[in-house]
Amino acid sequence: MIAKFVWILITNSMNQIITYLTFNGNCREAMEFYKECLGGELNIQTLEDTPNETQFPPNIRKYVVQAALKADNMLLMGTDMINEKLIKGNSISILVDSTDEGRIQKYYNNLKEGGTSIYPLDKTFLGHLFGGLIDKYGHQWLFHCKR
Repeated sequence: MIAKFVWILITNSMNQIITYLTFNGNCREAMEFYKECLGGELNIQTLEDTPNETQFPPNIRKYVVQAALKADNMLLMGTDMINEKLIKGNSISILVDSTDEGRIQKYYNNLKEGGTSIYPLDKTFLGHLFGGLIDKYGHQWLFHCKR
């Protein structure tokens, strides 16, 4: 189901850059949190959902191969599958841009739960609303609303 879902999302537009997050065994938890914060439809495929389930050690069969959260025009994807040590950094941010100030405030407040506010939502010198935070999973988010 997830592969079909993702394929439809990707093929319905000419070109897209999609945010694809990597987790260390807690992808399902994080993606369910993001669904609570952003709304939308969440599809998750784990190793035990694959035809090769028995080829994997039992302790990792619940790991997420691919998760996709589709909310409005946003697509957020994630996985637990990584073949090297996971290193979180500050070189990439997830930017949520909207013309709906209430929606930006809701997303910011929801994602701030358990995280750290880096830039409280506030009006910029141009009159736009801007803010930033690091969520409880270590991912950096930026929020922008042109008023």
